[in-house]
Amino acid sequence: MLIRLTQSDGTSRDLDVPDDSIIGKGAECEIKVPGWRVAKEHARLFMTPAGPVVEDLGAFGGITVNASRIDVQYGPLKPTDVIAVGSYKISVLDGGQRAPAKAPAQNHEPRATSEKSRSTTAPARNRMAAETIAASRELAQKVQSELTGQAAPMSSSDKVYPVLVPVDSRVQEQEFEWRQRIHALLLETMDIRRQDISRMSDDRLRQETQAVIQKLIEDRSAELPASLDKRSLCRQVLNEAVGLGPLEELLADDSVSEIMVNRHDQIFVERSGRLVRHPMTFTGDRAVMGVIERIVAPLGRRIDESSPMVDARLKDGSRVNAIIPPLALKGPTITIRKFSKRKLSADDLVGFGSVSREMAEFMRICVAGRKNVIVSGGTGSGKTTLLNILSNFIPQGERVITVEDAAELQLGHEHLISLESRPSNVEGKGGVSIRELVRNTLRMRPDRIVVGECRGAEALDMLQAMNTGHEGSLTTLHANTPRDALARLETMVLMAGMDLPLAAIREQIASAVDVIVQQTRFSCGTRMVTHIAEVTGIESGTIQLQELFKFVQQGHHPETGRITGYFTGCNMVPSFYEELIAARQPVDISIFKPADVLGAPPPDSDFGDLDYETTASRGARP
Repeated sequence: MLIRLTQSDGTSRDLDVPDDSIIGKGAECEIKVPGWRVAKEHARLFMTPAGPVVEDLGAFGGITVNASRIDVQYGPLKPTDVIAVGSYKISVLDGGQRAPAKAPAQNHEPRATSEKSRSTTAPARNRMAAETIAASRELAQKVQSELTGQAAPMSSSDKVYPVLVPVDSRVQEQEFEWRQRIHALLLETMDIRRQDISRMSDDRLRQETQAVIQKLIEDRSAELPASLDKRSLCRQVLNEAVGLGPLEELLADDSVSEIMVNRHDQIFVERSGRLVRHPMTFTGDRAVMGVIERIVAPLGRRIDESSPMVDARLKDGSRVNAIIPPLALKGPTITIRKFSKRKLSADDLVGFGSVSREMAEFMRICVAGRKNVIVSGGTGSGKTTLLNILSNFIPQGERVITVEDAAELQLGHEHLISLESRPSNVEGKGGVSIRELVRNTLRMRPDRIVVGECRGAEALDMLQAMNTGHEGSLTTLHANTPRDALARLETMVLMAGMDLPLAAIREQIASAVDVIVQQTRFSCGTRMVTHIAEVTGIESGTIQLQELFKFVQQGHHPETGRITGYFTGCNMVPSFYEELIAARQPVDISIFKPADVLGAPPPDSDFGDLDYETTASRGARP
């Protein structure tokens, strides 16, 4: 889109920026606006089917449009609208809007700039805004469904972001107020009827609750402001009463990879590796607590003042962490890590620029050749998703047993057993740790043991399993480099309390671990495999590592701010390839050759928690 940036001294310049741009003083921002009143990521300017929209990212100074401060979002913007960020002013001259093949019929007149339009009354303006939003939502759904059926993938500039809330702050306040009123009336009505909802199925409870809400809204239709959408209000109250409230729409949105509820009126989401504030809110702490209880109750977990923290999962496998007062000072807090609904493959990794094709082929050989692999990486770097993809390389005829704190792995094997740890009860009894489950798997005749994450004493039992005939085991752990992964593994073994000498621990690690795959999440949100290293043994008391593949960073893309670089082999062939060659297995040692630096294309991945979007293949060595 084309914008005009005006400085405090009156000088201005026209800029052509991406359709989804961050405004701020950070080096990675597409629209750089320096100044002490400007945050690193201050605001977001993005395109919707209705037109360009500006969003406040929660900076202290905020932003104003036409000299009026906005709460969350404002749009669609007109060329006459002036956005003020610090001492700078921004106008959108040309949104570069892509019109769909057929736009849905709209029963309202487009916004005009005539004097008659400017003299329209406030209720009429609110009604027009609501109609515009409804049309935007309908258009976004239509475009999304049309694009889903296409073979060509959507690029980041073609993403459709529906307008989630009214652009008028008064309409937003009215909607929030009526959500509270209808929800309170619903609780009162259900209590008067004294229905036994505990015996109702989920579908019947939802149907009966929806009927009650619709009746409450119809009875008060004369009081409702004309700007409010009754269907949207009914859906929001229903989700909050028997569902997950504002989280329902976010869980259904494939572009969202993580959901963070800081308090009832503050929700953040992660899209394409970037955090943005979501305009919808809960009606209060009581509503957030209701959502937490609806998540943990079916799993046999509990959360109260005596046990104010819980790890759980949703039906689709998404991981949930919740913490409530008195530990959470601002109110109940929820963090949801979403996972892709579609099972990803190694080809997807190559297509997203997360690995090169040579690296993907080497990891396949490692898993098929029953080598013990550790996936290392930081929080949110995509270790679990990569572990899922590596598990797909395990032959179907083998017996696989997974051990996890909260079940997240989604393996497609027929001969699969999934085990999940259990916390202690109110009396502090009945808990089953991951370490106990790992020890129990050794008595279950496993061909492969897959531990979701090693974070404590279970690391010792995992190493012993790898050293006692259970080759081809897989696990993950938190570390920033392959060398740090070995040091952290030593620390976790010491946590077992066996008083083992450090030399014996290192001998165990060097004998058990074959390959370490390092997953990294960069500051721009890009996630990729940056190192693959082989553990070659121990010398002079130090575990020896041999780097086989790596990602060479070359900087950042000047327009998108994404990391640039190339994947390359390190001209070293792993020692176990001699066994494969001796067994006359087909292997290609040319994949370890260094890449041609001049010809290596820079990867430009754009995805969330490895919940990738299909893009053209890039990042592979030519």
